[in-house]
Amino acid sequence: MKPILINGNFLCRNLTGVERFAWEICERLDKLITDEKSVSILIPANAKKLPVYKNIKMIRSNKSIKRFPLWDMGVFANECNKGNFLALNFGNTAPYGKNCGIAFIHDIYAQDCPEDFSSFRDKLVKLYCCFQYSNICKNAKKIITVSNFSKSRIQSVYKVSDERISIIGNGWEHFTSLPSDETIFQQFPVLKRHNYYFTLGSLSKRKNLAWIAKYALEHPLDTFAISGKAINGVVPNNLQDLKKLQNVILLGYISDSQVKALMLNCKAFVFPSYYEGFGIPPLEALSVGAKIIISNSTSLPEIYKDTAHYFNADDTNVDFESLLKQNVESPEKVLNTYSYSNSASLLFEMLKTL
Repeated sequence: MKPILINGNFLCRNLTGVERFAWEICERLDKLITDEKSVSILIPANAKKLPVYKNIKMIRSNKSIKRFPLWDMGVFANECNKGNFLALNFGNTAPYGKNCGIAFIHDIYAQDCPEDFSSFRDKLVKLYCCFQYSNICKNAKKIITVSNFSKSRIQSVYKVSDERISIIGNGWEHFTSLPSDETIFQQFPVLKRHNYYFTLGSLSKRKNLAWIAKYALEHPLDTFAISGKAINGVVPNNLQDLKKLQNVILLGYISDSQVKALMLNCKAFVFPSYYEGFGIPPLEALSVGAKIIISNSTSLPEIYKDTAHYFNADDTNVDFESLLKQNVESPEKVLNTYSYSNSASLLFEMLKTL
C-alpha cells in the first residue's frame, strides 16, 4: 500500500455530517491499520480539537487554515509531494491535478441546486464547490461517495466510469456511548416529553425549513423543536418566518447529548430536506428508537427504505398523526447495513489495493 496522507482540514470545520463522517471513519481506520508508516494525517496548526490515534501518524503543520483553498491547493498538496503520499480527502475538496489522490464527494448539491446560492458570497461558494467536483472527477485516482443517488448524479454530470467510483455509506455508532442530557427540558420548559416534533440539521436552504414553517402555520396545535447552527452562505430567509410562530421553538446550537435527549422523547423526528447525499440525522434517530418522518427526496428512500414515514418535500398536505399510524419495518436491517465500522473496513480494504 502506498503511504496515505489524510487531509486534516475537517479538524478546522464546524461539525456537520461531512466532518462527523471523517472523525468517525479515521477513529476506526486507526484500529485497522497494522503498519504505522502506512497512513498519516496532516494536522493544521489551528485545529480546533486534536484526535488521538495509535497507528495513524500525526504530522503537525506549522501552517494554519485561514482559507481552505490555500490549504488544500497549497499546504496539503506540498506535503503530499514532499513525502510522495497518496492524498485521502474526506470533505468534498482536494488538491488540484495530480495530487488529488482519493477523494470523497458526498453529493453535488451546488451543481444540482444552483438556485439555492443567491447572494454574492453564496455564488462564490457554489463556484468553488463546482470547481472541486470537476477537479475530483477529472483527477482523483479514486472517487468515493455515500449513496447510489450521489453516485448516479456524479456519473451523469461528470461522466465518471464505474471503475473509478465506489460507495461507502455513513453510520450512527457515535450515538451509543453518548449520554442523554435532559437538562434541555429545563432550558426549554415549553417542550413536553412525547408532545413535540424534532428537527435537526444545519440551517441551510436544502434542509427545507420553509416546509416546516408552512406546516407549523397550518397545524398550530403541533409543537416543533428545531435545532441547528446557521452556516456561512445558503442560509434561508425562512428563519424569520419560523421566529414568528408560537408553536416553533428554535433551539440554536445544542450539544449532541441534548440532541439525543430530544430524539428519545419526541413524537417523531422530522427531516424535510429536499436534497441529501445520505442524511445522517434520521439514522441517529432510528438508533435510539425514535420514529422518523422524512421527505421522499433524493437519497432518503434508498437509505431508509420501509423504516420511515414519507412525505413530499414540496407539499404540506399531509397529516403527521395519520402518518404515524401506518406500520413501518424495524430499523435493525438499516442500522446493520450503515455503520462506521462497516465503512471503515470498506475503506481500509480499498486502500490496500492502491
